[in-house]
Amino acid sequence: MDTTSFLGFLPYVLGSLTLDLTSLIILVIIGIIIIAAIKLFIILLPAVIIALIVYFLTGGDLFWTGVAFLVVSALAIIARL
Repeated sequence: MDTTSFLGFLPYVLGSLTLDLTSLIILVIIGIIIIAAIKLFIILLPAVIIALIVYFLTGGDLFWTGVAFLVVSALAIIARL
């Protein structure tokens, strides 16, 4: 394979990937939201697991499930600060 043909093709490919400023800003904002949601999910994963355990142990009582979730999630968020 000749490297000059690849190098000649490269500006054409890179030129076709241009984005205007507004679409770039929108993509950055969407990326930040996705990263924040994934980090929040990882932080709250222990709270979800504990809440599921409490749900099954109490026979489906949503009050104690909610209390367990709130307590463990508050502790997880405070521990991250």
